[in-house]
Amino acid sequence: MDDTSVSRGLICNALEEIGIKNVDSCNAGDVALERATRQGFHIVISDYNMPGMDGLQLLEKLRLQKATSRIGFILISGSMKPSILAEAKKLGLNNFLSKPFDTAKMRACLETVTGKL
Repeated sequence: MDDTSVSRGLICNALEEIGIKNVDSCNAGDVALERATRQGFHIVISDYNMPGMDGLQLLEKLRLQKATSRIGFILISGSMKPSILAEAKKLGLNNFLSKPFDTAKMRACLETVTGKL
């Protein structure tokens, strides 16, 4: 989830290069929350800075619902402040990735959550 199409494209391209084909993307936290609840995702990759519902708010809402509480969650940001990261960890963040990133960094980040890909 990212509100900019360029960032969503970069994330999706990296996932495709890794070999992950079943990907759903969106540009809003409320949409991501609804889809995760309805479709049962294994992992959510979310930008921090989002209009309406930021990445931390999405993480918190996912963790509060029984059906989505165990979904892997990776937070992405171009400016990851220590206070944001600390709050995310309290909410149950699995990992984070700083922008800009490349496919190798995306793979390494994912593998800390999913195991070897």
